[in-house]
Amino acid sequence: MKAVANIVQERRLLEEIDHAFVVNMRYAFQDDENCFFVLDLMLGGDLRFHLERLGSLSEDVVRYYMAELSSALSYLHDHRIIHRDLKPDNILLDERGHAHITDFNIAVHYSDKRLLTGVAGSMAYMAPEILAKRGYTYTIDWWSLGVCAYELIFGRRPFRGKTNSDLTHSIAKDSLRFPEDAESKCSRDGLRALKSFLERDPSRRLGCKSNGEGFTDIQRHPWFQSINWDTLDSKTQESPFVPDSKKANFDASHELEELLLEDNPLKARQRKVQDINNLSVEMRQMEEQFASYDFKKMQRRSYYPSNPQLVSTMTATTSTGVDASRPVTPMTIPNDIAPHDSLNGHAFSQKVSPPTDYDSNPHAVEMHDVNNEKAY
Repeated sequence: MKAVANIVQERRLLEEIDHAFVVNMRYAFQDDENCFFVLDLMLGGDLRFHLERLGSLSEDVVRYYMAELSSALSYLHDHRIIHRDLKPDNILLDERGHAHITDFNIAVHYSDKRLLTGVAGSMAYMAPEILAKRGYTYTIDWWSLGVCAYELIFGRRPFRGKTNSDLTHSIAKDSLRFPEDAESKCSRDGLRALKSFLERDPSRRLGCKSNGEGFTDIQRHPWFQSINWDTLDSKTQESPFVPDSKKANFDASHELEELLLEDNPLKARQRKVQDINNLSVEMRQMEEQFASYDFKKMQRRSYYPSNPQLVSTMTATTSTGVDASRPVTPMTIPNDIAPHDSLNGHAFSQKVSPPTDYDSNPHAVEMHDVNNEKAY
């Protein structure tokens, strides 16, 4: 049931958003066996692919991507959405080298009135407040962005450990350190920006300032002085890194393996007439709630009760939509309305793949509290 609820939640959330630096949903439909999302085409590959082949990226490239991703995160937070799994694997490039956030499988809406407590995301990119289990909100995405920036510039993550316990301790306690040759790869303004994103206190973290000034602080930070924020979302600026269009910017072996092992390959099929009363609970929920979507014919809208409905039909990747105010910093939420630790007794889904060295394997742990997700 939780898996079905998460699919429906992702489907509904993607209907709500449309931004220049998000992999937007254009169509959704289903046949008798599968549910389909048709998303923006990204031919440039993901940043994990490029990082593994290049070792690291230049400061200029990373700064540009951080600006684009900051714009996307600001948009999501305005819509009261937390991504919760920002990492190089979930950042895709288009054919011109612009960065886009994808994979909203564990993204969630949030409210200023109640903190979230579910442990969600990839361990190496989790903010300290998630691991502390005292409640969190949108501030965790800015921490994850800082981890991504550090990893892209230096080719290694800032906090590491050979076991889950070691990694958790490192994120919570270890001092932020830079490689000995850090200043040869990153300017002092860049190092200061990384320190600000990786501030353990969310109220002092870059991007998290109260009264809607977090994104403004990023725009005004000296590291981003070269960014033309007025034209960034229009994608008229040339990216400092353009993927090679003559090559496949992905590992073809994974795609080939999936194709060869597929027992029932995709093909066009006419849908059977279903008696909804004879369906299982899960299939009935999917049939009723995973609705078809066509961005050319339907308005973007929010199923989340606290969000206003979008009033325009968007037919291109734009940054227009609801002009929502920036939520206040969560530190202003009184303790008496913050929920108690709701993780006790909850079931977890956890994917673990060898090796267990979390420094060399960013995919080693990816978990979320499957009983703490809600579909609206």
